[in-house]
This record gives sequence, structure tokens and C-alpha cells, in this order.
Amino acid sequence: MHTHIAFLRGINVGGNTRVAMKDLAAICTGIGFENVRTYLNSGNVIFQSSLPEAELQGVLETALSEKTGKDIGVVIRSPQDLERVVTGNPFPEADPSQVGVLLVREPVAKDILAEFVIPGREKVMPGRREVYVHYPDGMGRSKLKWPLSLRSGTMRNITTLAKLAGLAAEG
Repeated sequence: MHTHIAFLRGINVGGNTRVAMKDLAAICTGIGFENVRTYLNSGNVIFQSSLPEAELQGVLETALSEKTGKDIGVVIRSPQDLERVVTGNPFPEADPSQVGVLLVREPVAKDILAEFVIPGREKVMPGRREVYVHYPDGMGRSKLKWPLSLRSGTMRNITTLAKLAGLAAEG
């Protein structure tokens, strides 16, 4: 058994797709995940499973679709991956609430920065399977235009990722 963290895309944001965390935990337990814990109301789940990452994504997405009737994207990270994301924050001097990290499934293209439209003061830095963004004026005011190739990712702020990394390391 290995510990994993699942990040669900687009739930409990804007009222479109609601999933109660107790229901999410029940779905995860029902498909065989063990030691399931949720964090916040935005689709973060820590669990244990012996399945590989790609299979976990598919199994969880299928179960969510069956339960909600909607397609909900899932990104999986190991605790080690998440710790690397947190310690790799290229904006360590920024207010953590203003640093978002878009988690994606596939490696980020080396030339991805050319695909962004950045009309404001945002700073964007690609990682391995994540893109860091410093929003000095706040996420809610941003006019940043994301590349289509990254639309399936899901964003969390660096504070949430650090907390999840800590919780996952606790076991």
C-alpha cells in the first residue's frame, strides 16, 4: 500500500458540481481505497492504495461520474511528489495565499510560457507536472489566459499543498 493524494477538478467552486466531503470519502472507500481522509471542501483526498497512479485516476473518475453524473477530472500525486512541488516553489518570498500551483497529469511542455497571455503582473513558472503562478494582485483579479493544453489541470494554493504534504507524511 502506498499513500496518494487526489485533487478533484472543479468541485464545490461556483456551485456547479457539489460533492460533500463525507460522500467523497465514502466513494473512495467504496472503490477500495484505505485510510481515506479529506481536507477542506475543495476535493482533496489522502488515501492508501496499491494501484498505480494512472489507474487510480481512472478508477476514481469513473466512480465520481457514476455518483454525480458529471465528468470530474482527477490529478494524483504521491507525498514525495507533493513535497517536491512545495519545496520547488519558485516564489518563496511571495505571500503563500498569492501563489497558485496548477497540477496536471502530463509533463509540462518546455515552451509552455509562450502559450500564456499575461496582461497583468502575474509571474508564471513551469515545473515538471505543475505550473506555479504568483498572483501579486490576487487570484480573483487576474486576467491571466491559460493555454488550452493546461485546461484539464486543477489549482491549489501553496499553503494547501504544504498542509496536504504534511498530512500525507503523517501517514
